[in-house]
Amino acid sequence: MKCKYLVALSAFAAISFLPANAERGADGHVNIIYWQAASILNPFLSGGTKDIESSSLVIEPLARYDQDGNMVPWLAAEIPTVANGGVAEDLTSITWKIQPGIIWSDGTPFTAHDVQFTAEYCMHPEGGCQQSTSYSDVESVDVLDDLTVKVTFSTPKPFPYGPFVGAESPIIQKAQFQDCIGAKAPECTEQNFGPLGTGPFRVTEFRANDVISMEANPNYRDPAKPRFATLTFKGGGDAAAAARSVLETGEFDYAWNLQIDPAILNQMSEAGKGTVIAAFGTAVERLMVNLTDPSPDLGDARSTANGGPHPFLTDPAVRRALSVAIDRNLLSEVGYGSAGKATCNVLPAPAIYASTANDECLVQDIDKANAILDEAGWMPGSDGVREKDGVRLSILYQTSTNAVRQDTQALVKQWWSEIGVETELKNIDASVFFGGDQSSPDTFQKFYADIEMYTNLFSGTDPETYMNNWTCDEIPSPENNWLGNNMPRYCNPDYDALASELGNTADLSERARIAMEMNDMLMQEGAMIPLIHRGRVSAHANALGGVILNTWDSELWNAADWYRQ
Repeated sequence: MKCKYLVALSAFAAISFLPANAERGADGHVNIIYWQAASILNPFLSGGTKDIESSSLVIEPLARYDQDGNMVPWLAAEIPTVANGGVAEDLTSITWKIQPGIIWSDGTPFTAHDVQFTAEYCMHPEGGCQQSTSYSDVESVDVLDDLTVKVTFSTPKPFPYGPFVGAESPIIQKAQFQDCIGAKAPECTEQNFGPLGTGPFRVTEFRANDVISMEANPNYRDPAKPRFATLTFKGGGDAAAAARSVLETGEFDYAWNLQIDPAILNQMSEAGKGTVIAAFGTAVERLMVNLTDPSPDLGDARSTANGGPHPFLTDPAVRRALSVAIDRNLLSEVGYGSAGKATCNVLPAPAIYASTANDECLVQDIDKANAILDEAGWMPGSDGVREKDGVRLSILYQTSTNAVRQDTQALVKQWWSEIGVETELKNIDASVFFGGDQSSPDTFQKFYADIEMYTNLFSGTDPETYMNNWTCDEIPSPENNWLGNNMPRYCNPDYDALASELGNTADLSERARIAMEMNDMLMQEGAMIPLIHRGRVSAHANALGGVILNTWDSELWNAADWYRQ
């Protein structure tokens, strides 16, 4: 059986706008602002985009995805395939050859031993690795020589590019992290805040939830890059302030995730100091439904399987009514403009994977939502809030602090009140909400609420790793340091079986069928309620050249090519 999945095979030559006589560090300083501040520089211990993308300036994968979604070699010499002998004929192994001459920022050689160690680090059963789904079905990772590593799978893998590909799956240095395996991983503050890397920059200072200072990596493989000698990665504030700092004041060169009123954004851009850039990928703003009981009375068992099922969100009728009551088109118009589309799917792209089986949600119908709850026996009490068997439909709805998200919360609260659902709103600073601090009760992984809202996406164009996020093994819990990806605590053996089938299917049309079936199962069982298919909207100063917006990988994927013009 040969893999029929299409992958870009040509060696990657990044488009460079640098002058022929460019010198490393010649353009001085560059300022980046992510209004969600980075809390750690180890993507294996955080699922937050701001942590993954800030760390991508320092640590890199063997391959990543370009702006068109093509897989391209990065630290690897080429993309392994069946045709070039890098992928076994039976699809049970993939062998990566590393570019010769790559060295870490501390001057030591980058070898296959670092790649092997990275797999051991993430696959450790006590480590709670946030990116563990990238290593699904990996049986072993073996060093063949200093520049060759072989990944063997326990089953044929038609898409064997999970490990070491994309911003979520970079390589960390064995020498630096070898004492940080398993349960010790979160304790290694020095390593997690200042990883050594092969990327264009290295860390000089890290202040969690605030600012990161970096300088050009003196050992970067291209002697003419990066063009900037130093870099500041600033976090905090809000999306509007970040946009203003690039488009109006010129204080910053690049601003990420400008989730603000589109009319305000257009007005800011008229100042002429910067350019707004946007593109659609796989990002979906969604409501995650807690299927476990988040009651504080349960202590350490709250929001875990040990605490029992949710008192009312396990009722399919309630979840369906909550979804039908929402006007997604209005949410998109008010909060996103041309950078948003109403969606009923968590997997909206690429187009081959987009289902039409859940389109009921595209049209708001308050009357239908009320009828659904009536039929299910949820009747209004004296205060108008529906109840059944002594249980009230009263929801704690949390998200990160952001003007668009708070506007969305307010609208959803109003619509839910029209169907007899009481809603308490809570917003949490993004650096805390998306952080990996196990001591905080306010992380999106702990999910000490009934409903939570955020956006998620995946690198590249193949959804296998992403869809594996909702298998039973991915449920966050104290046992895995709250670092799983399955926030709803959804566990369905039929879904897990589909995940296994997807991992063993080569034909692209069949992969699309299975992925859509997985999407439909999640949607129709109400594990989450999608709202908006979001385009990525960012901005850069007109004086910053070389920027190529990438919705399939880290937005900072080609920061080595940025320059001052």
